[in-house]
Amino acid sequence: MRNWQVGDVMTEDVATVTADTPYRAIVDVLMRRRVSAVPVVDEMGRAVGVVSETDLLHKIEFAGTDEAPRLFESRRNRRARVKADAVVAADLMSTPASTALATTSITAAARRMDAGRVKRLPVVDELGRVIGIVTRSDLLKTHLRPDEAIRVDIESGILHRILLLDPGTITVTVTNGAVTLTGTTDRRSSADLAARLTRQVPGVVEVIDTLTFDFDDTAILYPAF
Repeated sequence: MRNWQVGDVMTEDVATVTADTPYRAIVDVLMRRRVSAVPVVDEMGRAVGVVSETDLLHKIEFAGTDEAPRLFESRRNRRARVKADAVVAADLMSTPASTALATTSITAAARRMDAGRVKRLPVVDELGRVIGIVTRSDLLKTHLRPDEAIRVDIESGILHRILLLDPGTITVTVTNGAVTLTGTTDRRSSADLAARLTRQVPGVVEVIDTLTFDFDDTAILYPAF
């Protein structure tokens, strides 16, 4: 079983801008490429930030507003006002850029997006140069995997290669990404591990665990002190 990585789902043809790219040129890139954000790169192609539609919309949000900043204005509003007056990418971008390597697991990428509250990650090489971009929708591609491919991963990668179970010990059925495990193992720890590893297979939506076991070895493996 091979865990899916960012490189398996990322878009390699990524649009970028530089720090001195004008506001209107950035809008043109977004519209022409039909994307919602672009990485900002330096002269070496390294990611230094990201400009998104949200960053650009502040100019519209505060257009024609002569209202002076409030004394206790929120940090978000102060940043928004600064970006509303910005005319180049350097003053519009969000920094530092949250990035991922092509070898980053899709699980780690999803957690990074959630932690940073971002919708995409520029993908960089070991020198920090942008080689692609991965979005939330790209990560969801794993759930388009055929049921048969998921079943083969579980049987060959987990049951046979990792757990060394004889064929037929556990029966695996997959329907729309939902995996049902049936059968009997000699030890409870093997049954528990089979279910836990199955949940980590790319494309698995849920695991219906009906496995039974002949001997509960958990008391031996994890004795109470």
